[in-house]
Amino acid sequence: MASQPPFNGNGRVLEPLSGPQHFVPPTAREMRAQAVRRLQTGLFGLAAIVLIVGLASIINDRARLADAANPAPRSEVTAKQGAATKADPLADAGVVPAATPDQSPTATPPGEAAN
Repeated sequence: MASQPPFNGNGRVLEPLSGPQHFVPPTAREMRAQAVRRLQTGLFGLAAIVLIVGLASIINDRARLADAANPAPRSEVTAKQGAATKADPLADAGVVPAATPDQSPTATPPGEAAN
């Protein structure tokens, strides 16, 4: 346990170190094992990235094929306004003036609260 001092085999508390402990360099076997582990981790990471990019490419291709086979219908609002004009949500909300004079925001009377 962390709260109890370390004991040696005789049941006595170990003596403090008398001198500095020196760094022991890793052996050739340990260095090789470290290098192999790092190489395996790097290769696994590269394989994971290639897999993710491949899956994203497949999903993108399938979505493109689905859009080409089934184009989205135009909404009635954009059909009325025409292709040249674009909806301005800020003008619709009355925050900024409308770009064209025929677009007028609906104002609420001062006594009523807007939802």
